[in-house]
Amino acid sequence: VLAQALRSQGIEYAFGIVGIPVVEVAVAFQSAGIKFVAMRNEQSASYAASAIGYLTGKPGVCLVVSGPGVVHALAGLSNANENCWPVLVIGGASDSHLDGSEAFQEFPQAEAAAKFCKFSARLPSIARIPHFVHKAVKQATYGRPGAVYLDLPGDFVTSSVDSEEIHFPPPLPQPPVTLADPQSVSAAARLLRSARRPLVVIGKGAAQGRAELAVRQLIQSTRLPFLPTPMGKGVAADDHPGCVSAARTRALKQADVVVLLGARLNWILHFGRPPRWTPDVKFIQVDIHPEEFHTNVTCEVALCGSVAAVVEQLSSELHGFEFSSSSDWWRELNAASAANRARVDALIVEGQTVPMTYYSALNELAKFVDNSGDDWLIVSEGANTMDIGRAMLPNRLARRRLDAGTFGTMGVGLGFAAAADLCIGDSRVGHRRVLCLEGDSAVGFSLAELETLARYRMPVLLVVINNSGIYSGVPADVLRQLLQQDGAAPSSGALSASAALRLPATSLTSECRYDLAAEALGGYGRLVRSVGELRQAFAEFAGVRDRPCLINAIIDTGAERKQQEFDWLSRSKL
Repeated sequence: VLAQALRSQGIEYAFGIVGIPVVEVAVAFQSAGIKFVAMRNEQSASYAASAIGYLTGKPGVCLVVSGPGVVHALAGLSNANENCWPVLVIGGASDSHLDGSEAFQEFPQAEAAAKFCKFSARLPSIARIPHFVHKAVKQATYGRPGAVYLDLPGDFVTSSVDSEEIHFPPPLPQPPVTLADPQSVSAAARLLRSARRPLVVIGKGAAQGRAELAVRQLIQSTRLPFLPTPMGKGVAADDHPGCVSAARTRALKQADVVVLLGARLNWILHFGRPPRWTPDVKFIQVDIHPEEFHTNVTCEVALCGSVAAVVEQLSSELHGFEFSSSSDWWRELNAASAANRARVDALIVEGQTVPMTYYSALNELAKFVDNSGDDWLIVSEGANTMDIGRAMLPNRLARRRLDAGTFGTMGVGLGFAAAADLCIGDSRVGHRRVLCLEGDSAVGFSLAELETLARYRMPVLLVVINNSGIYSGVPADVLRQLLQQDGAAPSSGALSASAALRLPATSLTSECRYDLAAEALGGYGRLVRSVGELRQAFAEFAGVRDRPCLINAIIDTGAERKQQEFDWLSRSKL
């Protein structure tokens, strides 16, 4: 009943870890035509299901066992809700007749999940399952998308019900398209026409709302400069002449009128406040969720509606308007972009060393991606690896980038990669592939999922930027000195106690062999130390289509990101 209810609502993909009481549920999913990927960790499974929701617009399903299984899946539930991605977590639960009896893994699962999602319910009967599935999918996809949870008592799995008692609701229509108030649209257009330093910020909500065609038309007709947020990249191509990502600091600091397209004034956009923004900046915010308006700062104009539809309204109201490409604002932005690119180019040249730097390694990766002929969906996580990679790896199409997101979550990488490969694997049109760019700290959260990728023959290319630490590592010779313990017998326990006192909290094993772990788990692995070796590894793995490949790229333990004008999240007392 559950499998049929999900399938009738268009659900195609599920991830999870089976055990008592949900083994039969996974079998039923596959029998109903729902693709099921058995993962190694519930967190990864929940991250994968949420990524499916973002990529396809339909919730992915995460199926987990009761108690600890549900608790582990709360990570993905909360991450999806913060990112506004549709996902449905289904947790096995103790038998309904044992409620309150301290049954095996009994836990207030629906109550716990409710804190992290839009809708949470314990299924009351088998006959009511289709109703609750219909309601859960609607809650996940209508309005601002988000996470939902259903609690499945174990005795339902092995029980039966008369088919005449069951009603399967029809498939949900697409979420309704809503328009903004026309007078507000006119006010926004007047404000833009009068702006001296306008800026369009393209957020993840524009990608989620499938607004790329409307946004590109707006940019093309008005010639307004635009800046994508991390997962807004690709809604309009990063290499479009109107993209001012290379002048991000200048654009934010001096813009006088800003259009936010599915972007929130949260930490990613520095709350819309000085010193990152000018004190008198005026915001025009487009969002599907009324409660999002006037968060942290008061918007000049609030345009509530579906992003694509509202952008079309705005384009119509701006008919005939074109921002001058010879304006002082464009000259300032172009000069700032050129200066920033020159600094990065210098860092690339300086990094042609052994070991490599972030910039030399990622520059070689960018060249491979551009020249490979494949359409890459980029998954990325880590600190410097993700931040620098975001700037150096361009996105030209919408929904081709998945990263730590609004919640800043580490550990999402391999789960996201599995979801992305499964999603595009149904029709590998245009040589679409998945690139998973990982920092060496980040990859440790979900490394076991390499076996999942290998088991399902997913040809994900993983590149681990390995500096032997979190933010920065410790050189091998210094690490050995720190681990020396005079007079301690290896079996005495003093060695581990000494290490716990001496090793920096940010240090990891020097040059850890993630490439060997990949081979042990069924993939290919290569260790590289130079740009030449990295280029050779790319050439070797370019044609692999039957298993994951991992390149372990060793960089300088002291490699750093270029100096930033504002410390933002990089401030530290270390």
